[in-house]
Amino acid sequence: MTLTEIGQRAKEASFALGKLSADEKKRGLYAAAEALLACQADILAANESDIEAAKKKGMPAGFVDRLLLTPDRIAGIVEGMHQVAALEDPVGEVLSMKKRPNGLLIGQMRVPMGVIGIIYEARPNVTADAFALCFKAGNAAVLRGGSDALLSNQAITKALRSGLETAGIPADAVQLLADTSRETAREFMRLNGYLDVLIPRGGAGLIKTVVENSTVPVIETGTGNCHIYVDESADFAMALDILFNAKTQRIGVCNACESVLVHEKIAKDFLPLMKKRLDEKQVEVRADAYARAVVGEFSEASEEDWGKEYLDYILSCKVVASVDEAITHINRYNTGHSETIVTKDYTSAQRFLNEVDAAAVYVNASTRFTDGFEFGFGAEIGISTQKLHARGPMGLLALTSTKYIIYGDGQIRG
Repeated sequence: MTLTEIGQRAKEASFALGKLSADEKKRGLYAAAEALLACQADILAANESDIEAAKKKGMPAGFVDRLLLTPDRIAGIVEGMHQVAALEDPVGEVLSMKKRPNGLLIGQMRVPMGVIGIIYEARPNVTADAFALCFKAGNAAVLRGGSDALLSNQAITKALRSGLETAGIPADAVQLLADTSRETAREFMRLNGYLDVLIPRGGAGLIKTVVENSTVPVIETGTGNCHIYVDESADFAMALDILFNAKTQRIGVCNACESVLVHEKIAKDFLPLMKKRLDEKQVEVRADAYARAVVGEFSEASEEDWGKEYLDYILSCKVVASVDEAITHINRYNTGHSETIVTKDYTSAQRFLNEVDAAAVYVNASTRFTDGFEFGFGAEIGISTQKLHARGPMGLLALTSTKYIIYGDGQIRG
């Protein structure tokens, strides 16, 4: 099947989806989720093949972790689909209605975008997450995953389409590109007339390629060079717990901590404790001269390290003289994703919240919470680090547009 044919089928499906009631969409999502569970054995078998191939290629641990599916992770995917099904349907919501002096009633109503294309890498859970959100918002989804997850993605898509058919809904609500070549990806980025928007999810290279080559409008999701700043008033136990969680709970995700900043007044006491805690997961710390003078086992950080998203058991570390220096450093090197301050000082906390330029800014909590599921959106389509249309975890509302609706009683313009 050609890309044009896929686009045509998606467009036709989008017209049908736009007319579904909230109950029909809920029923379709539950049917798709049940099919996912029913096909779990096939999905896990396909994923095992993808995992074996990745390991043979010598892929890093963070990559393999993103690729891996387990019964628990599939259960989490299904739970996310159930949460999306239970969310209030945004389509048809009238946002405003005002009467003009000429008697016209002019309102704004939320509507589906139409056909959403998603390009992503080795995260097969995105296949189900993206479908669920697009479908709930009345959109058809055309998915292009990475070659390393192709078998997993195909098994998941097959299950989802089967569930939709059971519910009497067009299976073309979700389609997966079987050709993962770069040539097809670039052609996909130029599928104007069929795709209404394109969303890339993945590393910096993928996102840059899509932004630079797409002729379809793009919602840019970003990489995550996330920081934790340990202020001079921080509770050490809290700071260590937050850092350990943010760095090591899952290393291959965009909301994992990649850099820690420590106030110089506590550095001599805090850094040895930090090393001891991170040694539990053999985390390599690449640090500035001040931190290395305190902990000799730290390796030397280069300029490149300050802006690096490692997706590995590696952390950069810098000692700073003030909250001002911490904020300046973060705004220079961050990717606009998620940043945390650990502090007992209200003024420092508020300055951090107000002055750090990122989609999500925390006080005394792990960056790992920047996630659609954790924010109560159900699954997410991605985390936008741009400032137009959507910013931060993108749930249902980010996948809708609006149109004006006008009621008259014969008015003509003079």
